[in-house]
Amino acid sequence: MKKQTLLLEHNYRPAKNPSENPPAIIMLHGYGSDENDLFSFAEELPENYAIISLKAPIRLEPYGNAWYNIYFDNSQGKFSDDEQAITSRELVTKCIDEVVEKYEVDGNNITLLGFSQGTILSFAVALSYPEKVKNVIGLSGYINEGILKEGFEKNDFSKLNIYSSHGNVDQVIPVEWARKTQPFLKKLNIDSVYSEFPVGHGVAPQNFYEFKNWLEKK
Repeated sequence: MKKQTLLLEHNYRPAKNPSENPPAIIMLHGYGSDENDLFSFAEELPENYAIISLKAPIRLEPYGNAWYNIYFDNSQGKFSDDEQAITSRELVTKCIDEVVEKYEVDGNNITLLGFSQGTILSFAVALSYPEKVKNVIGLSGYINEGILKEGFEKNDFSKLNIYSSHGNVDQVIPVEWARKTQPFLKKLNIDSVYSEFPVGHGVAPQNFYEFKNWLEKK
């Protein structure tokens, strides 16, 4: 179901047989994709969750969207527009509040599910505003410290849980970047799990079932 009343266009699947204020999964797609991409997982995810898949605000040509631009430069190689990423971090944070109000979901049980650039942004939102996020499922991404809120390390992370995974032959985001995620989270005493799968920049079926089982336990 396509909706446009939030700050961002999005797809929405209500929780089935919801209790009052069901938990919610908010999806953040990757660079060059859109709100329909991760939403294809919706029917396979636990029915008790409301699912909202957001469309990133920056339109790319000829198609697709991005949370922030990635530039290809001879001197710097590939680099991200961190200012745009911070703007999108704040936008997603506002969208969480809007989702809680509009869809009457449980504000204490929000899961961010991201892929690639959507993962990088999910980590930034959760580490900057852990009071708004209970779980993060971060697929094929990494932590970009340059887009975390200043002073984030003083936040209370006691209720935050993070699952992250990566393909060990990923040709887009090096697996070495992803391998820094768990040590970084451990220093903050954040409950975290990290897995690798023999794939490129994508989600293997066994990866899907592993994070689904992780979520059901949380």
